[in-house]
Amino acid sequence: MAVVQKWREGMSSDNVKGLVLALSSSLFIGASFIVKKKGLKKAGASGIRAGVGGYSYLLEPLWWAGMITTILVTPLGALSIIISAVLAHIILRERLHTFGILGCILCVVGSTTIVLHAPQERQIESVTEVWDLATEPGFLFYTALVLTAVFILIYQFVPQYGQTHIMVYIGVCSLVGSISVMSVKALGIALKLTFSGTNQLVYPQTWAFTLVVITCVLTQMNYLNKALDTFNTAVVSPIYYVMFTSLTILASVIMFKDWDGQSPTQILTEMCGFVTILSGTFLLHKTKDMADGPGLSTSLSMRSLKHEEDDGFGEGIPLKRQDT
Repeated sequence: MAVVQKWREGMSSDNVKGLVLALSSSLFIGASFIVKKKGLKKAGASGIRAGVGGYSYLLEPLWWAGMITTILVTPLGALSIIISAVLAHIILRERLHTFGILGCILCVVGSTTIVLHAPQERQIESVTEVWDLATEPGFLFYTALVLTAVFILIYQFVPQYGQTHIMVYIGVCSLVGSISVMSVKALGIALKLTFSGTNQLVYPQTWAFTLVVITCVLTQMNYLNKALDTFNTAVVSPIYYVMFTSLTILASVIMFKDWDGQSPTQILTEMCGFVTILSGTFLLHKTKDMADGPGLSTSLSMRSLKHEEDDGFGEGIPLKRQDT
């Protein structure tokens, strides 16, 4: 009973409302991943694939439908992992191993734990206050590390391993995403205060955050499309969710000092949730190229690149390049 009481104390009505909103949006988010993937495959059939640097998907209405659906809801609710996996199995004929499904469930459980015990937002009175937080040494150091890692991935790893290592594209998306979320939050605060009567549009910091948001979102969109066009959607969705969420939490802790007002129990519970989603990601990694049933499971070391879908774009690309 004492544990249950502490668990209830660790949650607030805002946490519960946030969880309900996230779950209610998950159907649209999960479906949008499938619609975008169908749009990418359709565009790739008549032009250059996004996975190899093409942008013909920008002329594909189906891709835009999926993209707009994603924008209209909060990106990547926890349940969307399961929805994406199920719809990918039914619509795209992408197969997920039983342990892969378990990995998805673990991701959902861990994410839900983190959301329910998330810290309360601090009160912000001006966009300049957010700017001061963003320019503190700790967050500037984090930003420098992120930018360095992104440039290394884009210029060193993407040309060689982008088509065979799923973590390359997703790593770029997630790292850039952690910065974009902080900027979106700052921009949202500025707009909220402006609509409340305190004009924040006169501050140059508002427009600086806007520029960062546009740059980061375009970068995320580009490399997420590459990941969806190259790898299994049922694997891209949860791995991206885990990395994106984890790095966003880290960025928020550094910038907004979210853990300052939390008890050790709440922090420990959040860490347990984080370990749970890491475990789910590990299962997805290990079972990406496995199939259920005797004789159908194939070792990663023996798998080669293949394209076996009807339109020529297969989903059996292994996570790591195999030496010949």
